[in-house]
Amino acid sequence: MKITRTINVADTPPSAVYAYLADFTTSTQWDPGTLETTLVEGDGGIGSRYRNRSVFRGRQTELVYETIDLQPDRLVVMRGENKSVIARDTMSISRDERGTGTVLVYEADFTFKGLAKLATPFLRGQLTRLGDEAEAALARELPHV
Repeated sequence: MKITRTINVADTPPSAVYAYLADFTTSTQWDPGTLETTLVEGDGGIGSRYRNRSVFRGRQTELVYETIDLQPDRLVVMRGENKSVIARDTMSISRDERGTGTVLVYEADFTFKGLAKLATPFLRGQLTRLGDEAEAALARELPHV
């Protein structure tokens, strides 16, 4: 199940947006369900691993995310997994038409496993709401990075 949002950030260059998002510990500031994200392995580059503790549907859950692609000022791709879900966050970054700001296309793709897979159709509304909240938080945070 994919959730895609586009965020326009006037007067913040792609390099600043990239630096902010490539440091996945900042997810505590813009991901509405995240309680804590800690770098547990690596230097923040490709192959780095993060422990992410979140709340979803009133329950705490933990995913281990790995940085799987970084293209400076253009792309950040993270993959998280636990026993019930695989989450892939793709953040595509480009300069806006004026040349002074950034357009961020944020895509969260959730693949549920096991019994959770059966609930996928019923989770669309909650995941859509999470996408809306993440979009609002990114629009709030990115102008200040």
